[in-house]
Amino acid sequence: MFNKSKGIKRVVSISAAALCMMSALNFAPLNDRQVVDAAEIKTAFEITKDMKIGWNYGNSLDATGKSGLDTEISWGNPKATQETFDAVKAKGFNTVRLPTTWYNHLDSTGKIDPEWMARVREVVDYCYKNDMYVILNIHHEEWINRADFDTAYEEMSVQLKNIWKQIAEEFKDYDQHLIFEGMNEPRAAGTDYEWWLAPGAPTEKLFEVVNKLNQDFVDTVRSVESPYKDTRLLSCPPYCASGSDINMMSGLKIPNDPYVAASVHAYSPYDFCMGNGDHSTFSETYATDLEGILKNIRKQFIDNNIPVILGEFSASNFNNTEARCEWATAYISLAKSYGFPCVLWDNDARGNSDQSEAHDYLNRKTNEWYEDSGQVVDAMMSVLADDSVVWGANDFTTQKQYTHDDISKGKEITGVAGDYDSGVEGKEGAPAQIIKFSEFDGKDIAVQYKGGDPELAFMDEKWGGWTTVKPYYIDEKNGLAYFSSDDIKTAWETKVNESGQLEHPDAKTINSVIIRANGQTTVIKAAIVNKGVLVDTTDKPKPTTSTTTTTKTTSGNGSTTTTTATTVPDDFKFEVVKLPITLNGEKSIKFVVEGTPTASVGGGFCFETDEWTSVEWSGNIGQDGKLEVTVDVSNLPASVKTAEFQIWWSNIWDNATDSGIDKPATVKLAESENTTKPDISKDPDISYGDANCDGEVNISDAVLIMQSISNPAEYKLSAQGKKNADVIDADDVTNADALAIQMVQAKLIKLSDLPATSAILTTE
Repeated sequence: MFNKSKGIKRVVSISAAALCMMSALNFAPLNDRQVVDAAEIKTAFEITKDMKIGWNYGNSLDATGKSGLDTEISWGNPKATQETFDAVKAKGFNTVRLPTTWYNHLDSTGKIDPEWMARVREVVDYCYKNDMYVILNIHHEEWINRADFDTAYEEMSVQLKNIWKQIAEEFKDYDQHLIFEGMNEPRAAGTDYEWWLAPGAPTEKLFEVVNKLNQDFVDTVRSVESPYKDTRLLSCPPYCASGSDINMMSGLKIPNDPYVAASVHAYSPYDFCMGNGDHSTFSETYATDLEGILKNIRKQFIDNNIPVILGEFSASNFNNTEARCEWATAYISLAKSYGFPCVLWDNDARGNSDQSEAHDYLNRKTNEWYEDSGQVVDAMMSVLADDSVVWGANDFTTQKQYTHDDISKGKEITGVAGDYDSGVEGKEGAPAQIIKFSEFDGKDIAVQYKGGDPELAFMDEKWGGWTTVKPYYIDEKNGLAYFSSDDIKTAWETKVNESGQLEHPDAKTINSVIIRANGQTTVIKAAIVNKGVLVDTTDKPKPTTSTTTTTKTTSGNGSTTTTTATTVPDDFKFEVVKLPITLNGEKSIKFVVEGTPTASVGGGFCFETDEWTSVEWSGNIGQDGKLEVTVDVSNLPASVKTAEFQIWWSNIWDNATDSGIDKPATVKLAESENTTKPDISKDPDISYGDANCDGEVNISDAVLIMQSISNPAEYKLSAQGKKNADVIDADDVTNADALAIQMVQAKLIKLSDLPATSAILTTE
């Protein structure tokens, strides 16, 4: 019901004195045995948010021609200089992905060529000098991308661990701005299931091998001693790194590690970006397709508290600048609102004979942006500068909403119910059903389902002209996908063949439909229903009329109590309900929401640090008119002293009118005390604050605590030292304990006040 905020910092600030003593350096490599400034350690979600948008240095360090250092220029691009990345930074990018190939730089013993390693490090440093994030990976590795991928794990594992151990050791002193990506697009190269899970593909085995290699990568990097051993962000791809196939994404098992993100690619919608579709306009159909793809990325990862990096995206240059600008605006708006950074693929292939691979943005010979493609990048940057598109708001800010007739009132399409799996031969979708366009012209096709969002595939009477259409609207709450006849007509009549000719210019030739699975999909029912009605989402004024009743009750002692009640009409526009909360060191807080039985209700737990943060919650009110919501506040920063529990909406479904009705709800703290406060009783056998057990409490104790947190292998607390150091919340030794000791030294609090709850750290 309640998800922890992805933006809550896990650490607190430390004093300038401790900062100086620890000699922490930000945005620069650290020397051996230097200690990380724990106050600067970001969570995984904070890193991905800070990355914002990135640029790929493609077809350079990843090139495989020539030998030695000349491989960088073997695919036609000049060697990068500091000026290259200065231009990237000046354009607005703050992340650079460095696709890098390593296998052709190994000697017979598996050691990486020192000159090549030095060159890679030099390019990383170009980015570091500009305070940029860097994603370093292993890219066109022939020993990974191979036809026997599903049976070659043992051999691949040895090579992967060998290469990553050397990379991790080389860059062990680089801070959290350096991100490692375990693999690029791991796949069974040269097979008919290289890029999609064709019938007969050994799907489970392919997924198993990818997941095992990802785990090997994480374990190897974490095994190398480093100040960032446990807090460096690592990213792991699914099979093919596909972000457009929900089945491939669902097959990814993320290693159990708080600093691991998913890594996916999405040149989407493919027909517009690289395929044989219409490139002249970014149509409504394309926009719907894109929204569905990026929404699936959000649903698969962000909604499951897994950060994600979209490591490659681009729309190839088909001399369609205006359409690409519209695509770029839609793409970054969606990604920003869903909460994941995107990294633009740039191979500087201006004039490429294969126009589908003409991803040309920066002229690397002049370090100037091409005029046409530069406009596309500018469109992306405009979205990032637009405060109306909020990072991580979950839903696209301009997403339209529709109401529909109940599916049971439509004309049922029979014979489609069942369980389907896009990766299993013969079970990719429901049996084909004969259907003519005239049957649903001007209407919608509704599919009730569970699992992956379904698609529709249409064919002509000769079972040819296969055309796939995605839903234009999904009612996630009720598991209903809606397909517009207008979208179907457009897709059918604009589909072109490899020769660039229309395959079927008239939708009247549609003869049959298949409901296709997207990953694992259970189809419950399908029907032709009336066209959806667009919902007016603009705020309505609160009604000026209402019915008020007054009741007077006289008690036996002669006193009179007056009660006034107001009956709110059904078209009441729901208003935000706010309950201010003062935090006193609780671990959790339980709230009781009261309202109409069975009503759906939701809102946020809101607080402010460096920015206003809203952590969403939702649920259904029980038959007793109550819903309990428990909020975990144990990881909130110590500076947060107040918060608000807010109700944003509450409604029930009116079967008589087939519409939702807003119903007010209220909130209060649970009457019974159910939160767990830390045990802060004093123990006479503990010398609170004396972490190093030298008989004194001073700044050296704070430093030791932070050292032990950052590098426990090098700096260990004794058993007694751990007891002495745990002066805040009695939950374990954390940065909050170090901060409390510093505050004692600064005479902001008294040593005799310890142990205490984290509330003491907010002392002005």
